[in-house]
Amino acid sequence: MSGTPRQPQTRLDRPRSRRVHEAVLDATADLLAEGGLAAATTDAVSARSGASKTTLYKHWPNRLTLAVEAFAAHMTDTVAPPDTGSTEGDLRAHMRMVAEFYATAQGRIYAELLAAAVTDPVAADLLRTRFLDHRREVVLATWRRGLDRGDVDPTLDFQAVNDVLFGPIIFRLVSGHAPLSPDEADLIADVALRGVLAGRGSRPHDRRRPTSRSD
Repeated sequence: MSGTPRQPQTRLDRPRSRRVHEAVLDATADLLAEGGLAAATTDAVSARSGASKTTLYKHWPNRLTLAVEAFAAHMTDTVAPPDTGSTEGDLRAHMRMVAEFYATAQGRIYAELLAAAVTDPVAADLLRTRFLDHRREVVLATWRRGLDRGDVDPTLDFQAVNDVLFGPIIFRLVSGHAPLSPDEADLIADVALRGVLAGRGSRPHDRRRPTSRSD
């Protein structure tokens, strides 16, 4: 196929069409949970959902876009926005929750989808709009509370802050070069929050990793 990739047609108005749509997404999500992206083939989704392959290709250009939508539909509310009373507490809590999520089987599925979407612009756009944009809005709500409190630096660009805070966690997810855990998220927060919170300057948080040394 040439030209601009078509977007998946996911708006189904008739009740039966909606039921089929939901059955397909449920079947795909189950297959992803059972065996990752490799298990969510069109043949397997068709057999599990009862929808024909013709129906699948009518609404999704390929199995990756279907997998992305199914994943996003079932993960929208996984990470709820924390409200601890301070922006530092909120961001730390959120970073720990995100690290915990990415360390699960669902996090590994996300890593598979993220890697596969690199060469599929339609799937990449879906991953942003159906999954990542929601996560961004959660963090933005925290940032706005911080601006109201006056405990974040108002001169900073939010998108850059979001990337600095959560980019290292996603990098660990896709590269596997270091562990993903709440404690590791705290260590990342120690570094990142020094330049984000008002009045923090270069003062480190008390919870620092001890300097390693050779015996």
